[in-house]
Amino acid sequence: MAPEARIKIFLKNSATALCAGVVVLSSFSLGAEAARRHYRSHHHHRPELPAAPPRALPYPQLPLPFEVPGAQYLPLAWADVKGWSDDNHLAAYKTFRASCRTINAQTGAPEPKALGASLNEPCRAAKSLELSDDARAKTFFEENFSPLRISRLGEPDGFVTGYYEPVLDGSRTQTEVFNVPVYRRPSNLFVRGYKQDSVSLPNKGPVYRKIGRRKLVPYYDRGEIEDGKIAGRGLEIAWLKDPTDLLFAQIQGSARIKFDDGGTVRLNYDAYNGYPYTAVGRVLIERGIIPKEEMSMQKIREWMAQNPDGAKDLRRQNRSYIFFREVNLSDKDEAVGAQGIPLTAGRSIAVDKSLHVYGTPFFIEGELPIDSERSKTPFHRLMIAQDTGSAIIGPARADLYFGAGADAGRVSGRLRHPMHFVMLVPKGLDPSVRGARLPVPDPRPSEKIAKLFPQTDPAKNAAAKPAESGKAGAASPAVPQANDATVAVASPVPLPEPRPNIKPDREQRKRVNRRSDQQ
Repeated sequence: MAPEARIKIFLKNSATALCAGVVVLSSFSLGAEAARRHYRSHHHHRPELPAAPPRALPYPQLPLPFEVPGAQYLPLAWADVKGWSDDNHLAAYKTFRASCRTINAQTGAPEPKALGASLNEPCRAAKSLELSDDARAKTFFEENFSPLRISRLGEPDGFVTGYYEPVLDGSRTQTEVFNVPVYRRPSNLFVRGYKQDSVSLPNKGPVYRKIGRRKLVPYYDRGEIEDGKIAGRGLEIAWLKDPTDLLFAQIQGSARIKFDDGGTVRLNYDAYNGYPYTAVGRVLIERGIIPKEEMSMQKIREWMAQNPDGAKDLRRQNRSYIFFREVNLSDKDEAVGAQGIPLTAGRSIAVDKSLHVYGTPFFIEGELPIDSERSKTPFHRLMIAQDTGSAIIGPARADLYFGAGADAGRVSGRLRHPMHFVMLVPKGLDPSVRGARLPVPDPRPSEKIAKLFPQTDPAKNAAAKPAESGKAGAASPAVPQANDATVAVASPVPLPEPRPNIKPDREQRKRVNRRSDQQ
């Protein structure tokens, strides 16, 4: 065949093959584009997969039976409460019933604290239960309460001090001997959230001096008041002879003042000036004046009497200042606590009001210097929370009330001791019973499984991707929960999007195979 003919045939075949290739490629491209359009029209959202059943996390976040901030506690059996059987339970029962009169009369929402309104049930039981023997009183507490060892987090014991009601000599008018004023609350003292004529303002938080109608500034501190900032305004209830007597009356929160004419006035806490309490005994310890192991109220009094100038400076280290109000009590009645009822010497305690509810029984056990300064008198006594104080801070911190007079002052002034605290929790809030309903956690996964499926916080995932959860279109069903229990649920592990399954039709595959055969 001539070369020209071979060239023509080659060009003709090449042209035919090129045209066939173009047809195949164009048809393949049109098929792929059609498949893509079909996928986009039917799968423009993520495919809705069946929702995986919700799965509980290994450690569900369930509400605790109750929670005291900053505290650690351990449920006990009554047999494990040291000295429980040796106490006078009838005396404790009478003090508890006195608190119940206030608790039974309460209306409205319960206090947002650990025990809340749980004391209502044992108080209702005590209302109609007149007991006269110790055994039945002991049975009452054991049937209505559960013992719970409590202390500050990381500490084995609680801590107690003592307080009393001073009995002081005074005068109704100022004289050369009696020239230390005892002030009632000033009319320009203002606390946010309280009316200026409210009874017994709080002993914590900011306090202001109101100037005009709107301007508020911090109230005067102790030094300014002692220098006469509020003198001459008719605020004087009585006059004392010694500023140290006034200081300790303010620390105790109450006092009895006896006059020369035989009359008596009873004073109770009414307000303070807004400055935090500073213990003068701690100042003396830090300055190396009195060793810590020898510190007592009597030691402070002796040092202040021997150092008048130093005593003035020491008082002003405590910028807090207490204002009093007169109360209608006879000399036979004890001081009134913050719960609003007369205290019981040897049975009432002051506690941290921000953590505890008035009326809560605490069994306090240990050794205290009651008989003498160096004695170790066994002390195991059921006490009732009926008072508070600005220096009483913490879950296992109490001020023991010892009554009125010099003897009570000597005993209470010696107390600065660690003690065991057992809190009596009403059976309706029994932590051991409610804690038994907590679910057992899932078995711990193997290390390999844990690495393959790390746990994530569902709350964070939901907050980080609110839009995605809306697009998924499948809300997780609610988890069945036990009473007063919330279970944290893990989000199901998301699956990858399915790959589009695009297959060319049989005609396209034949053309591709035919082209490869020709080549």
